[in-house]
Amino acid sequence: MSAGSRRVVVTGIGLITPLGLDPESLWEGLVSGTSGVGPITQFPTDGLPITHAAEASGFTGDIADFGPLTPPVKKAIRKGQKVMCRESQMAVAAAQRAISDAGLVEAGVDPRRIGCVFGSDYMLTLPDDFTASVAACRGDDGAFDYDRWASDGMPLLAPLWLLKYLPNMPASHIAIYNDLQGPSNSLTLREASGHVAVGEAAVTIQRGSADVMLAGSTGTRIHPMKTVHALLCEEVATGEGDPTGFSRPFDRDRHGMVLGEGAAVFVLEELEHARKRSATIHAEVIGHASRTAADRRGGDPARAMGLAMRAALAMASLEAADLGHLHARGLGTTVGDREDAAAASAALGDRAGKVPAVAAKGHFGNLGGASGLVELAASVLAMRHGELFAVRNFETPDPDCPLAVARGGEPAGTSCLSVATTPQGQAAAVALRAVDG
Repeated sequence: MSAGSRRVVVTGIGLITPLGLDPESLWEGLVSGTSGVGPITQFPTDGLPITHAAEASGFTGDIADFGPLTPPVKKAIRKGQKVMCRESQMAVAAAQRAISDAGLVEAGVDPRRIGCVFGSDYMLTLPDDFTASVAACRGDDGAFDYDRWASDGMPLLAPLWLLKYLPNMPASHIAIYNDLQGPSNSLTLREASGHVAVGEAAVTIQRGSADVMLAGSTGTRIHPMKTVHALLCEEVATGEGDPTGFSRPFDRDRHGMVLGEGAAVFVLEELEHARKRSATIHAEVIGHASRTAADRRGGDPARAMGLAMRAALAMASLEAADLGHLHARGLGTTVGDREDAAAASAALGDRAGKVPAVAAKGHFGNLGGASGLVELAASVLAMRHGELFAVRNFETPDPDCPLAVARGGEPAGTSCLSVATTPQGQAAAVALRAVDG
């Protein structure tokens, strides 16, 4: 079989989300209208204008949260947790759950033919990691003495501190724990990371360099430093009222995003390889693209999304009239949702207001680097069940966002297009279709 004829399918999905730790929990939460938003428990919120976010509260870091594991892998993960920040832990857990979902352990696949591409947001240390070191460098007047850092401060840092926060560590941990000897790469494209990872993993299989690839992404916006950064630089929903109603994609009365966290991993596999081992096939990757756009003021997410969506549809040989549904970014910000509508218009033309559009962020906000793939998983589940979930908190249409926003129950179709972008105008899109057998 030539590399050009190698079709790529999804045979496993692993999730860590504010709605649960498996695809069934995610789908049940989406169709029931459940919100993943609750009080922030990971750090004090004194002095901040927000007290709620969408934590993946079901993930505690306990070994049981990592899904079914063989004894050697369980032992290795337990030992390695001391050098994993929460984002890396969620990444590994999602990967192990995806491997289990795909039945890869039982399949006995040649480890030289399995690789991993993993994306993330930027990773930041926790302030507590430096507390003792900073205290040791204070003088009698309480002022920090920089000259004492090398002698008094650094020796108090955990010896392996840096390994917890390197963005290439999720792919490294996953490859080591599972003896993945195929191609490996790490991406740091914020919210676009997951979709770009799927594209790179698909190309790796298509060119014959692997038969199976794990494509994943992890992220959090719930972090002492990242939360403050978001509050300073982005439109975050604040104010009085029920926080579960704050994330309102495409609603006229939206006023900002809700912050969240999570991880997602897709097992991608060459179609015939999957069929030979009688694997369950969730969907086929038929198109993918990444684009960037900027103007004199900075990133241009609307243009970047439109270009990526058009390119992904072209690769998929999919006309707008035949697209089952669109999974829009749907941040719930005033400008962001208008960008989504403009991008849809650029990519779908006069079909932009007719193709059903969903946005899972209404249920759990912006999961950072994990957003795109968790949303793509939601679209796979929608195609499996044959219907779309309602966009939570969408009540009053906005004339500036003329999309066919799903109210629930609309046919999902047999194809979907999902898009993600960063504020800097780095966008990626993935097109999937349902596969029989």
